[in-house]
Amino acid sequence: MPYGEDTGVSEGTYITSDELRVGHYICLELSWLDHPFSFNSFLIRTPEQLREVLALGLKKVRIDPARSKVASDEPAPDAATQEAPAEPEVDAVMVEKRARVERNREIRTRINACEREFLQAATICRELSKDLFSNPKKAVASANALIKQVTDSLLMDRDVMVHLMNDKVAGEEVYYHSLNVAMLAVLLGKALDLSQDVLNVVGVSALFHDIGKADVPDKILLKKEALTKAEDEFLRQHCVYGIEHGKRAGLSEPVLQVIGFHHELMDGSGYPKGLKGEAIPRLARLIGLVNAYDNLCNPVNQAAAITPHEALSLMYAKHRPRYDEQMLGKLIQMLGVYPPGTVVRLSNESFGMVLSINSARPLRPVVMVYDEQVPKEEAIIVDLDTEPEVGVAKALRPNQLPRQIFDYLSPRKRVTYYFDPNKSQGTPRP
Repeated sequence: MPYGEDTGVSEGTYITSDELRVGHYICLELSWLDHPFSFNSFLIRTPEQLREVLALGLKKVRIDPARSKVASDEPAPDAATQEAPAEPEVDAVMVEKRARVERNREIRTRINACEREFLQAATICRELSKDLFSNPKKAVASANALIKQVTDSLLMDRDVMVHLMNDKVAGEEVYYHSLNVAMLAVLLGKALDLSQDVLNVVGVSALFHDIGKADVPDKILLKKEALTKAEDEFLRQHCVYGIEHGKRAGLSEPVLQVIGFHHELMDGSGYPKGLKGEAIPRLARLIGLVNAYDNLCNPVNQAAAITPHEALSLMYAKHRPRYDEQMLGKLIQMLGVYPPGTVVRLSNESFGMVLSINSARPLRPVVMVYDEQVPKEEAIIVDLDTEPEVGVAKALRPNQLPRQIFDYLSPRKRVTYYFDPNKSQGTPRP
């Protein structure tokens, strides 16, 4: 689909301030800091909003007729309507705006801290892949230490922020897949109310679930075209190879079960043994589900990647019999209908990309918003949990965006997640 198709973007036109009405969709050509609104572009919904716009003292305002909803018989505002708000009211809205600026800064700080944590974890994973065969005891000890640190942090609080990582910190190396699966699997395990001991097993199992691929040639692992029957049979052996490597490394039986059975499916169509339903170990079902999600978002051939929103929709609508239904429901509940990395159109007609979700309120994500008046490096970040009048209207494929919006939002080629590393003052649960 070409860029810019069916987006409703309009260049707009100008009207004088005294022509403004409730229902006009306006585009303020001001710095975001110079007005009290959360967005530079929005629909004027109330007389109070109209008065606040008029109080800015603009002689003319750019509107988007296509997105305006002015009634044809709407009367012109009278003198009382055009009066500027009292000074205390103006001061109050600017205080709120400054608070929003501070929240923007805090969100950026949290995401930056997450990216540093992600890079440290990725470095450990890189060393794990090197040490597993030369020094397996060291590799297993490092994996246990990393996952214990993760679960200690996660269990400090009921609410967990899950952040999208920047492409700059998410490379193409295979260990990023294992790290992504580990983070999502532990988060899902937390949502399923698993104990910390079990979560530790989940995390370590996820880090090592693909160790058998070390015995599969790169020409098969990295092949972008469809595999031949012989190549597919070879690839499927990685589960068997992985169990052998895991035994030599001294991994526990639950971890070995995950390595061996994470490609089994509830309807019996998986491999290597075609196990069905409850015959598949529970943790293998959990990690197999998360592994499938990550493979849809981050396939070997990036041209075949689908968006996080599409991945969850596909898994639920068409492939539900393959997965543990309770776990799939919890994964969707945890990541929300619009997982981090999803490009969205908001109810106020703005375009954005979901950066973070709160696991307790996944339908109110944190969104980076496109605004031509704001430099990309200072892009507005809106926590929809604090903006009750604005929500997500629908998800978009990145190639539906006009080129300038695509470049501004920079949708991720690889979708990788990490949780907020900031520990609360809560008490870990047992």
